[in-house]
Amino acid sequence: MKKLSTRRRHPLAAVVVLLLALAVSGGVFSFLAPASKAQADESAQSLSIDEGKKLFAVGCASCHGTGGQGSSDGPSLVGVGAAAVDFQVGTGRMPAQQPGAQIPAKKVIYSQAEIDQLAAYIASLGAGPVIPTKNEYGPEGSDIAKGGELFRTNCAQCHNFTGKGGALTHGKFAPDLEGVAPKHIYEAMQTGPQNMPSFPDTTLSSKNKKDIIAYLNAVNGDDTESPGGLELGGLGPVSEGLFAWIFGLGALIAVAVWVAARTAKAKKS
Repeated sequence: MKKLSTRRRHPLAAVVVLLLALAVSGGVFSFLAPASKAQADESAQSLSIDEGKKLFAVGCASCHGTGGQGSSDGPSLVGVGAAAVDFQVGTGRMPAQQPGAQIPAKKVIYSQAEIDQLAAYIASLGAGPVIPTKNEYGPEGSDIAKGGELFRTNCAQCHNFTGKGGALTHGKFAPDLEGVAPKHIYEAMQTGPQNMPSFPDTTLSSKNKKDIIAYLNAVNGDDTESPGGLELGGLGPVSEGLFAWIFGLGALIAVAVWVAARTAKAKKS
């Protein structure tokens, strides 16, 4: 009988088979990974919306309606966007403590995670301005001089040329911008809260907003020097003129009284 001939395997055959298996499995996993990540992101977003809806039902629905459609006590929130929620709730203006000509800032009662959930729910009701990233409102690449020019043109009429705020009509006011978070200033320009007009990117670009924020940080920073001496709060010529009128004229009257008293005393002696 003839011996059956047997083929000897090449010593690298096992290595080739293993590499092919890894390549195939890697390709499968790389194909499935984006889908799995997208599903995870979608699930997380749905969970945020659900949690935000619960928070909204407890703290906001009594004024804004159960579906955010608005009522006689509060405007519709459909289409205001996540940025409006982050600003209003993140500065403590909402939920409102009591109705009035203007809702002032107060202590924040929600955590940032809860604010994000509320923002996700409101954003699901209709498209609107999104919460800006740090790159959009951070100081990197900003032009302070350009920001000052834009602020004086668009904002100083209400907020004063250094952002100290000012009175408006019918009990309303432009708030002081010193100490306000850059993100909230950006969101205010995006959304136009209460009496403020909105400045979308078609009116003020993202770079313009960054420049304005950089200017406010510069004029109100701890290291900022006032070349004119005592700035008296930076409230402008009216308050400074009133100070000069009251104290300057008072000092002149006091000197005049002192001189008259000394003269009368000298005549008697």
